[in-house]
Amino acid sequence: MNKKKILAAGIAAMTFLSSVGTIPVYGEKEEPEKLTFVLDWTPNTNHTGLYVAQSLGYFEDQGLEVEIVQPPEDGANTLVASGKAQFGVSFQDSMAPGVAGDNALPVTAVAALIQHNTSGIVSRKGEGMDRPKGMEGKKYATWDGPIEVAMIQNAVEKDGGDFSKVEMIPSTVTDEVSALESKSVDAIWIFYAWAGVKFELSGIDTDYFAFKDINPVFDYYTPVVIANNDFLKDEPETAEKFLTALRDGYEYAIENPGEAADILCEAAPELDPELVLASQEYLKDQYKAEVDQWGYIDPERWNAFYQWLNENELTETEIPENAGFSNDYLPE
Repeated sequence: MNKKKILAAGIAAMTFLSSVGTIPVYGEKEEPEKLTFVLDWTPNTNHTGLYVAQSLGYFEDQGLEVEIVQPPEDGANTLVASGKAQFGVSFQDSMAPGVAGDNALPVTAVAALIQHNTSGIVSRKGEGMDRPKGMEGKKYATWDGPIEVAMIQNAVEKDGGDFSKVEMIPSTVTDEVSALESKSVDAIWIFYAWAGVKFELSGIDTDYFAFKDINPVFDYYTPVVIANNDFLKDEPETAEKFLTALRDGYEYAIENPGEAADILCEAAPELDPELVLASQEYLKDQYKAEVDQWGYIDPERWNAFYQWLNENELTETEIPENAGFSNDYLPE
């Protein structure tokens, strides 16, 4: 090749490079997208799949870097609504006041962490509170929330009891086992996956009834993953990537409860390993229960609970059908 051809080839190459910009180096990774996830409480087995996804690199595989933070005093709803966190943990009942109306919070439930409501009332065995009517004349530790009180009243009256005879005392319970042992209270609302399993390990005999067994409308979604609405609108693909990694974390916890329990304990060493393992064994059958798609929210069940709230005027604004949730971001 003569000099003129070499020069022409060089100029052509320089022109091509200047037109396409810098050629990326092979194997160079893009910076991961940073997200914040706010818990509803201290770490527990409701959150195991989250910590599994973080520990085993499922978020990293999706190009994400997720920071897990504790909730502020006013809860995860407010932090996610403000946009300071993209995702968080909430509950269908506590979401209700902010689902509709002028004060609606810009958050949406995008996945169910557990398929059914595992909460109910625990009491000392043999004192008659294995059914709601037995709460007559007994001390119940209440948070005095309108939805909570209405549910207790409905359960007692549905069982033929007189709700006015239930002694509602302000809850100061920090440890359910100690509270029943000391007889400072007779009945406590618990989530069985944690406190119920804790009672089993304690050796204390208890009676228990689940709200969903008393009234099917109480089989609402608790807990759920919520997301900021602007984030969902602006970055739907990122939301799907996050939920894909989260799904993989919970699928792992379902298949490997022992290993998943170890991962949670490593992330939160203050937890009791025996309780975590026993709770994990219980929840492995609850995360998905009978559904095939992790995180799926049944519109009929979601709407049934909010319709009950509407009928009993438990929110300032009537909640419209299908408000507050979406299955659109779930991985197939």
